[in-house]
Amino acid sequence: MDAIPGSLAAIDIGTNSIHLVVVRFKDNKRFEILAQEKEVVRLGSGSKDMKVLKDDAMDRAIETLKRFKQIADISKAEVKAVATSAVREALNQGAFLQRAKKEAGIQVEVISGFEEARLIYLGVLQTLPILEKKILLVDIGGGSTEFMLGRGGEVLEANSLKLGALRLTDSFFKADPLDFKAVSRCREFVRAFLNPMARTVLRKGYEIAVGSSGTILNLAQIVQVNRGDPPSRLLSNFAFTREELAEVVKALIKADTLKKRQKVDGLDPERADIILAGAIILEQVFEEMHIESMTVSDFALREGVILDTLQQSKADTYSHLNDIRYKGVLHLADSCHYEEGHSHKVAQLSLQLFDQLQSLHQLEAVFREYLEAASLLHDIGFFISHAQHHRHSYYIIRNSEYLTGFTSHEIELIAQIARYHRKSAPKQKHEEFARLAPTDQLAIRKLSSLLRLASGLDRTHASLVETLRCELSGDNLTVYLKTAPGADAQLEVYTAESRKKLFEEVYGVKLNFLVSTEPLPRDSVEHPENSRLSAICQLPGWLGY
Repeated sequence: MDAIPGSLAAIDIGTNSIHLVVVRFKDNKRFEILAQEKEVVRLGSGSKDMKVLKDDAMDRAIETLKRFKQIADISKAEVKAVATSAVREALNQGAFLQRAKKEAGIQVEVISGFEEARLIYLGVLQTLPILEKKILLVDIGGGSTEFMLGRGGEVLEANSLKLGALRLTDSFFKADPLDFKAVSRCREFVRAFLNPMARTVLRKGYEIAVGSSGTILNLAQIVQVNRGDPPSRLLSNFAFTREELAEVVKALIKADTLKKRQKVDGLDPERADIILAGAIILEQVFEEMHIESMTVSDFALREGVILDTLQQSKADTYSHLNDIRYKGVLHLADSCHYEEGHSHKVAQLSLQLFDQLQSLHQLEAVFREYLEAASLLHDIGFFISHAQHHRHSYYIIRNSEYLTGFTSHEIELIAQIARYHRKSAPKQKHEEFARLAPTDQLAIRKLSSLLRLASGLDRTHASLVETLRCELSGDNLTVYLKTAPGADAQLEVYTAESRKKLFEEVYGVKLNFLVSTEPLPRDSVEHPENSRLSAICQLPGWLGY
């Protein structure tokens, strides 16, 4: 995205409800809210352990998405929709995503728990003055609770636990009137589930606890009413104590029927059936993580989606996201003990090919970023086994939560580019490849063919090829290789020659390599725009131009 969009509609498809916010961008840092909508659809209800989205729940969600799309269209807003726990866990998520696209005209991205926490953090930073503080962020949803430790806009630790207000209501609080023994059982269950994350939080520490999500906001509103204050529509920066939360939990337990809970002052009647489960989660979070006071934020996931999009739209606001995405790639690479010199050399050569062959591949700039990530990660499958390591690389990339800032679809593309850096070319009989849209399949073929060549040109892992220059004449492409003085790059050239078949098929040219020890003319090389991954992070070991 090269320019700031005029308006954007962000949709958060949660387990309990679906939220919409439509904004108009005023400049590259600010936006104004045009419309806000919320619909309780209970997408995750009626299924044991939320493994399957029920037809009636999907129907409710699709009807809501249709209405939200109409609202977005009124403002001529681009729509960005993300789905969390319920869709993330559903075995039939594909059916829901297809219906959303076909019936509502909305492309939904399913995001990981880690990515969800990151986006919530981005949203929270827009409404609370906590950028320089080390925070513990807690967001209680219908199907899961997200935890994050962060400072200065950087996610230090994040986790998503299957503790949600709707999920625990289905497990413990279906009876009406309330079974008081179920309260003790629920507390014990939550406490046990929280223990590993609580140990991490206490070990790493935090300066301030922040809560977001409808459940926490509604509990804060009850506290506000209990203080005798008039209820406020905006609660950001409102803080409540452990003792005040305990009083709210007592009141909710005392109101032992749904009818009584609906009359609790400050409680949203639509949450009356699930609020006790959410309150117990928060109560135990306070206890296990030694929280004395929590500050709440009105902004959360959907506002984070807006800021994320805004940062991607303009170079001077994009650097923060660059940093996050690039660091995520390096984090994953480091965790798999990658060979740093080789991976960065392959990335350098891949990007030189991409930049100089723009007229051939005609791919948008964002695909350059996918190629760079895949190049840095192409060999991490060695962490599992040398045999079939390209397939292991695909599996690790596809299932990692380290790749913050990338959508699920983007991670799939990166994983497949890395998977095809050697051995078999992409084929329709490969299940994961066959699931991609034709345009994505073509992009995978184009980019993996570049990665194959770049990987071959560092076959000895000795960085013998210092740089390259491409020269196209008719249907013939010559790649001139500048090698280190005294270097014997015969194995590099041989390997690249053996891997050029896919490239020649995709681009319809005849490829040749010529080796030179003389400097290549710099004006013949198209210098790239700033890398969307690495321009900001010129870390030691990066081999730039």
